[in-house]
Amino acid sequence: MSLGADMHDLVRRLYPLCRSITGDGVRETLAIVGEHLDLDVHEVPTGTRVLDWTVPQEWNIRDAYVALDGKRVVDFRESNLHVVGYSVPVRTTMPLSELRGHLHTLPDQPSLVPYRTSYYAPTWGFCLAQSTLDALPDGDYEVVIDSTLADGSLTYAEHVVPGQVTDEVIVSCHVCHPSLANDNMAGVAVAVKLAQSLANPYYTYRFIFAPGTIGAITWLARNDVERVKHGLVLACAGDRGSLTYKQSRRGDAEIDRVLAHVLRHRPHEIREFSPYGYDERQYCSPGFNLGVGSLTRTPYAGYPEYHTSGDNPDLVTPESLVDTLTVCREAVAVLDHNRRYTNLSPYGEPQLGKRGLYESLGGRSDAKDAQLAMLWVLNLSDGEHDLLDIAERARLPFAAVAAAANALRDAGLLKD
Repeated sequence: MSLGADMHDLVRRLYPLCRSITGDGVRETLAIVGEHLDLDVHEVPTGTRVLDWTVPQEWNIRDAYVALDGKRVVDFRESNLHVVGYSVPVRTTMPLSELRGHLHTLPDQPSLVPYRTSYYAPTWGFCLAQSTLDALPDGDYEVVIDSTLADGSLTYAEHVVPGQVTDEVIVSCHVCHPSLANDNMAGVAVAVKLAQSLANPYYTYRFIFAPGTIGAITWLARNDVERVKHGLVLACAGDRGSLTYKQSRRGDAEIDRVLAHVLRHRPHEIREFSPYGYDERQYCSPGFNLGVGSLTRTPYAGYPEYHTSGDNPDLVTPESLVDTLTVCREAVAVLDHNRRYTNLSPYGEPQLGKRGLYESLGGRSDAKDAQLAMLWVLNLSDGEHDLLDIAERARLPFAAVAAAANALRDAGLLKD
């Protein structure tokens, strides 16, 4: 099976599960992810104080429907989007005129079912297509939501790839959305493959699979972030749009520079930070101010199917998943090999020929670029410029600059 098809199959498998910020749907999701990665799963009890928040009661649901004369006209079994997330239990009968206050539709997209939640206000509701609502006759409707809100826990998981150093790069995905494929099961699938592809990295890579907002806040409350040097939030990773990178709050963090370099030669957009969107806003809150950006394809709320039943596996393509993964891998390669060096022969240009460096380029198709990269590395290796600075200044691929630095270091001309 191809890489893209493999990721797409994982999206399809995860898609039907009824996830929320707590509950068995999150556990089932993490169990499937755990078939691919070794996970450390954490359960944080209801009532635990996490920064300015408190872990809420756990929500689980077994069934829900609206029925007329014994026939279900809105059915949770057909789509878990039909129930407002965190709806309290209901079992009653009411006329359509009263029921309408609990029904949510998208009049401008009449064939789609919206995604709605009410995590922190006790209420209930159903979501349905506007076309379905328009066809409902007057009458007394049976309304059932077989759910529970009870003390339990919030569940999140981590997968750690040990590096040569304990400084960390975090890769974060939210796992709280129900049947929404691009947002964010596509991000989860890309994160899984990225984790599997890492072998003896320089940094330690920590993959965080947590519910949005409250999950990231819980992780931040329970962990020492001093070791976090870089980070990336993955979301909306599989639609047909071009890639979009949202900068960290700092705007000039190394991850921001890395993604700008990696994306330079492909269609993309770079956006400045705003405190709206995914969990980058938690990692970049002023008390932490971590160097964490966000990588998506079409960004938050930017495609018509966003937070609707239209965000199904058909919206996600294997080709887009592979493209997103490729950029992530290239970003990791730059992060892991970016260094500052000092030129040990800074007075005049050192003689490269007597050290065999010119001969090492013989026959290479990129010999000119490789030679130019050596000269740039020697010139800017003053302890102030890192290799990414040099690649940007020289307008050369980072890989060429890193290879030149390795050759010069081995020849005794550079010191890390």
